[in-house]
Amino acid sequence: MSAKQDAYDAALAAAGTHARAWLSTLPTRAVPPSADADSLAAAVGGPLPEDGLDPGEVVELLARSAEPGLMAMPAGRFFGWVIGGTLPAALGADWLVSAWDQNAAMRYPTPATAALEEVAGAWILDLLGLPAGCDVGFVTGATMANFTGLAAARRHVLARRGWDVDFDGLFGAPRIRVLVGDERHDTLDLALRYLGLGAPTPIAADDQGRIRLDALAEALGSGSGEPTIVCLQAGNVHSGAFDAVGEAADLAHRHGAWVHVDGAFGLWAAAAPDLRHLVPGLDRADSWATDGHKTLNVPYDCGIVIVRDPAALRSAMGVEASYLIEPAGPGGPADPFEKVPELSRRARGVPVWAALRSLGRRGVAEMVSGFAANARRLAEGIAGIDGAEVLNDVVFTQVCATFGDDTRTAAVTRALLSEGRAWMSGSRWRGRTILRVSVSNWSTDTADVEESLAALRRAAAAA
Repeated sequence: MSAKQDAYDAALAAAGTHARAWLSTLPTRAVPPSADADSLAAAVGGPLPEDGLDPGEVVELLARSAEPGLMAMPAGRFFGWVIGGTLPAALGADWLVSAWDQNAAMRYPTPATAALEEVAGAWILDLLGLPAGCDVGFVTGATMANFTGLAAARRHVLARRGWDVDFDGLFGAPRIRVLVGDERHDTLDLALRYLGLGAPTPIAADDQGRIRLDALAEALGSGSGEPTIVCLQAGNVHSGAFDAVGEAADLAHRHGAWVHVDGAFGLWAAAAPDLRHLVPGLDRADSWATDGHKTLNVPYDCGIVIVRDPAALRSAMGVEASYLIEPAGPGGPADPFEKVPELSRRARGVPVWAALRSLGRRGVAEMVSGFAANARRLAEGIAGIDGAEVLNDVVFTQVCATFGDDTRTAAVTRALLSEGRAWMSGSRWRGRTILRVSVSNWSTDTADVEESLAALRRAAAAA
């Protein structure tokens, strides 16, 4: 065996041992880390040594040093932010992606990863009930999925007004009016800022955060013919509520607007028959964005952008260079780099393929439905705690609760996080301090729900 192979074997053996050890602790360990970033930096830092270590020793040092600073985010008792776990098949596939070391930019030099991503994209369209001819791109996360879909929208709506943004840029271009719900996620504003589109025009939302169709119709009707993009939401980050995508899209299209759906975690409701009623008319939008690490439970660095018009996406994202193999062009199979903002990238879609292949259609539906069922169980348990109130209609995976006034709610949250048996995020919604629960992990089971509720009852009693 060569020295090179020995080096790989030592590093991978150490990584495998420590990865299994970490995963085995998740059912019982406290959720928060036991060390802070400053102390960890002191432990692993200092001047760069003159001499290196063997690869296996490096991995051993890394695992031992980092362990106290790891949060048990993959645990079934973690309900913070909107963060999923990682399915076993997706984790294994992600390791292979790193070992294969393919630059997943072009179909010709990396046909295996291109084929796997194309199949994964087709499966996603089928599961979500979206048109089969859409382009699917794999980006870093929901923020960049929104960015990419809106980049296609920007180019399209300006081209319809005779403006070539690729050649002329944005200076002097017709101003694009972007209409968004008053309770959209902040990363949508971030994507618009990246694109030079400025602050959007907020449209009134109802008490669950859904865009009001009457307010949207009024805003669309008050325009003066300027290019318009309407951004809708599949899954409010606090209430879990869904905009009426189909009706809103019909309104927007009557005014010539492009319709984009931010479905970072909620888009997957379309894959579950008992939840599909939350997204009627989803297929009538023009672009969609989601994050694979949330509801689909694949590793980080996997956002998914879907665009109805492949030419709009490829024109916005594609590039021509003499050293690149000529892409297929409009109507043919796209090279992966034509659908995302990058050339060099890992094959993010391969863990998506593995997750979908391991679950199948029925498994995806059961997993997503299970998230919603666990959210309802948590909401019912919270409602039974003295002084607690669930504020939202629990339609999907989100639960927002208070425990009296803002001061007591914050105290309950601090007590829960301090104990560490479960993790639920504090936030503010509709002018009130809340405890927010987000159910996104495939491994969360009934025992996790009951243990988390018990921890919350203890926190409420102590606050």
